Amino acid sequence: MKFDRRTFLAGSLGLAAGATTSLLALPKYHVNRRRPRSRVAILTAESYSEDLERILWHGLNLFHLDIRGKSVLIKPNLVDYIPGNHVNTHPLLVCAAAEGFRRLGAKTVLVSEGPGHQRDTELVLIESGFANQLHQQRIPFVDLNRDELFERRLLASYTGMKSLWLPRTILESDFVVSMPKVKAHHWSGVTLSMKNMFGVVPGTKYGWPKNILHWKGIQESILDICATVPVHFVIADAIIAMEGNGPLNGSARRLNRIILADDPVAADATCARLMGLDPDRIVHLQAGAQFLGNSLVARIDQLAETVCFPEMPFQTVPEFEYLRLKSDTERRP
Repeated sequence: MKFDRRTFLAGSLGLAAGATTSLLALPKYHVNRRRPRSRVAILTAESYSEDLERILWHGLNLFHLDIRGKSVLIKPNLVDYIPGNHVNTHPLLVCAAAEGFRRLGAKTVLVSEGPGHQRDTELVLIESGFANQLHQQRIPFVDLNRDELFERRLLASYTGMKSLWLPRTILESDFVVSMPKVKAHHWSGVTLSMKNMFGVVPGTKYGWPKNILHWKGIQESILDICATVPVHFVIADAIIAMEGNGPLNGSARRLNRIILADDPVAADATCARLMGLDPDRIVHLQAGAQFLGNSLVARIDQLAETVCFPEMPFQTVPEFEYLRLKSDTERRP
């Protein structure tokens, strides 16, 4: 069968919409990281300012993290630079997180990313403001698209691939922090902490925008990557989020929130609810809740603010309108 772009898009959207597809039919994981309970903290932040250090420090202390002597890797969503469009995790939030982990006694803190759309990582760093902020705070940066690679056996088999070539930096880090920008996504419904891990897969090996992973299935690739590269903590940037045709061409949507969590599934389920979307209808979250974390409200301890559902759910592309929470009964635990 010959595949063209239209065939690929139709197949991708069909898979995303089908919560009863083969993706969920049989367990395809070889590791179980789901704990009895997960912790999430929703914090209010009105703007990107120096006050973020204080807000994040308060949030981090709610979790009583012990990272003394550990190497911390912060993985933001740094996909490209589009003037006036909030497509990336904000550099001030990333630097505030780095300062917080330093204060908690981390041995080293660095920022790493492998941008999926723009091949010139240095250009993205400069134009997005990351280069200046990281330099001022003396935070090292590693380009995961061009790091030394090692082959690792996958700990899930949703894509059918046996292994991935992964960067040395991600493999040698003790504590991996996913820092996504909260956005709708035209192929996976949402792009949050789990989808953010696409950036650890090197473009020099798998293409731009990580083409091989797209061909193998976005939802499947998310599950395989997150099974193999554990996310230890999440700090999600929802101060200004994105709705509509994300991850690049959507519209800004203010939530004025930062979401912290010790479980990527719980983080993403909470973010989805804050967007007015049903996490049980997002395929990679529904599958990930079997072995990567907790999505049920009853299994998530809210350490700060409670989930506040928006009066108007986030807009999504037409194929994902079914993700919206339809009634108050669906919002209950």
